Amino acid sequence: MDRKSSELNLHQRMELIIKDMVEKEISLKDALREFEKIFFEQATKKYEGNKTKMAQALGLHRNTLHNRAKLLKIKNKY
Repeated sequence: MDRKSSELNLHQRMELIIKDMVEKEISLKDALREFEKIFFEQATKKYEGNKTKMAQALGLHRNTLHNRAKLLKIKNKY
């Protein structure tokens, strides 16, 4: 794939990232944790730390969101 990253669809971009992670022998557990952490951080920015709106948008119960964010050590930084 020699197209620019911006021309690739989500699946293709993720394939490139995952290929790199597999090459570097990053464990699935670490990869999932990093994905979840970045995902939550981006949602925190988008919803300006409003956990109710975040939970609704992400399809989670607010308590689940709070517990996962706490486990991942994500603070309300936006």
